[in-house]
Amino acid sequence: MIRIPGGTFRMGSDKHYPEEAPVHRVAVDGFWIDRTPVTNRQFKQFVNATGHVTEAQIVPDPKDYPGALKEMLYAGSLVFSPLPEITDLTDWSQWWSFMRGANWRHPLGPKSDIKGKENYPVVHIAYEDALAYATWAGKRLPTEAEWEFAARGGLTGKPFVWGDEFRPNGKWMANTYQGQFPLKDNGEDGHVGVTAVAQFPPNGYGLYDMAGNVWQWTNDWYRPDYYEQLAASSSIARNPQGPASPYDPTEPTEKKKVQRGGSFLCTDQYCSRYIVGTRGKGEVSTGTNHLGFRCVRDLAVNNSSKAKNPTTE
Repeated sequence: MIRIPGGTFRMGSDKHYPEEAPVHRVAVDGFWIDRTPVTNRQFKQFVNATGHVTEAQIVPDPKDYPGALKEMLYAGSLVFSPLPEITDLTDWSQWWSFMRGANWRHPLGPKSDIKGKENYPVVHIAYEDALAYATWAGKRLPTEAEWEFAARGGLTGKPFVWGDEFRPNGKWMANTYQGQFPLKDNGEDGHVGVTAVAQFPPNGYGLYDMAGNVWQWTNDWYRPDYYEQLAASSSIARNPQGPASPYDPTEPTEKKKVQRGGSFLCTDQYCSRYIVGTRGKGEVSTGTNHLGFRCVRDLAVNNSSKAKNPTTE
């Protein structure tokens, strides 16, 4: 883990998506954060120790889906699998499908596996799966404010976790999507799909994959107006924990948590949420093959204000 000093920063963005505005001042106490997203190797250790079964491995209860045909209720998860032709970029069902047998052990479906991918980020992780791992590891999931503070790496007002330019001096800095979305990722950054952690330079705090590769869960409920609520106060928001309840006007009955960082599917053609102040969202029981997580841990009370520079554990 990396030790992050506490501090005050300007959170959010006024330049991209409306749910990230307005920029507002936030203070966070110091904390430890995982250097990379949790990997398949680490998650396997957890499963071996606890017997945990992920949401994607559990057959849905018919009581939760009244009227559904029994043959339509099976264990699985969402996998990026675009149709040969895409006619409408507002219809994500053209490139996402719920695949029987897809889970963290079989990220692209039952015929796939994670052999040789021990250092890849674990995916198909629902919020409760991430929470269970964090509890077992003696950690917790980060608040959205902690996540963004760590992602900025000590920089102020920069669009990317590494600075001002998407490709400084022509160098790729994150695993994102190149080519015509969602039909063909050209892999110009050296990778197509999810790749191993720490393949690109770390940010100023020594953290890897704070942009691209896989989305990451935070502990905050999602509301598009939450930043407006915080900004309405004249004081600095200290250690904000997110809204008391979730609300997404596009799916008002779904319970969603904030996700951060973007993924290998992010592109300025569709979703450029590898930009550091931007936000994602996800229904708590749903995993995908571009969604993982990392954990944090509190500093001891007597050390929380002493860190001048990040240190490692």
